[in-house]
Amino acid sequence: MKLCRYNDGSTGLIEADRVYPLDSVLAAMGAVKVGAPIHTQIQALSDPSVASAARTQALKGASLALSDVKLLVPVDNPPAIWAAASNYRAHQAEMIARVGSTDRSDLTADELMAEIFLKPNSSLVGPSGTVILPKISKHVDFECELCAVIGKTAKNVSAEEALNYVYGYTMCWDISIRDPWGIKRQNTRNIRKGFDTFCGVGPWIVSREEIPEPQALFIDVEQNGVNVMKADTADMINGMRDLIRFLSSVSTLTPGTLITTGTPAGVSRLADGDHLRGTITGIGVMDLHVVAER
Repeated sequence: MKLCRYNDGSTGLIEADRVYPLDSVLAAMGAVKVGAPIHTQIQALSDPSVASAARTQALKGASLALSDVKLLVPVDNPPAIWAAASNYRAHQAEMIARVGSTDRSDLTADELMAEIFLKPNSSLVGPSGTVILPKISKHVDFECELCAVIGKTAKNVSAEEALNYVYGYTMCWDISIRDPWGIKRQNTRNIRKGFDTFCGVGPWIVSREEIPEPQALFIDVEQNGVNVMKADTADMINGMRDLIRFLSSVSTLTPGTLITTGTPAGVSRLADGDHLRGTITGIGVMDLHVVAER
């Protein structure tokens, strides 16, 4: 199932090139209350029987062409946006070379995961959204990442059980300034990566049964039509299972929580007028536009 938010914030089921209203169907089934937020709908849809019945009912109704709707951030008010840091060896190496980042090669898995940071909801933008480059910075990079959406409340879950708590997957653009506070001041991540428009999420959520193995996906990014990133999620240092295991030992993960997994190598500096186009196999394509703050 592909789950989206569109136009006025309605929830939709995407099948082929059509969008079918889903929130009204869930309410009519009694699975959620009328007007329920997206995280409540995600929790309901985490039950396979509810998801199957809702899909069947939705496909009986009217639909819109996907090309005629405006796609929005698929989770507009997540309980948290957890973001892994330096989670690919090749990216660690490129950041040492580019900006003199700290060498993390001797950190244990949990020591590295202790550098996970939070991005604010105010940083969210959706498909075809606009990233605003703040005046304060002369160096802003894009990062493109696989992102999980939690579907069921998770606390102290094992790595073996972790994926059972995932509703589905989407794409996250972790936009990041490298100056003026400096890459070596690692406790500045929340600010450097927390500006408005610095968290692109979309284009939709693909439910877990359609992506049985999150460590077997390919990430491809074009900047102004030129390929700048090709990567495999198998190369993560800490995979999705361990990220959920670690985070659920720290904080209760509730439905709608986003966990983004860190960028592969291939990050690149952004400039006014840039166009980004990212693809993750099994999920889809998401574009972003870039403008300088006026």
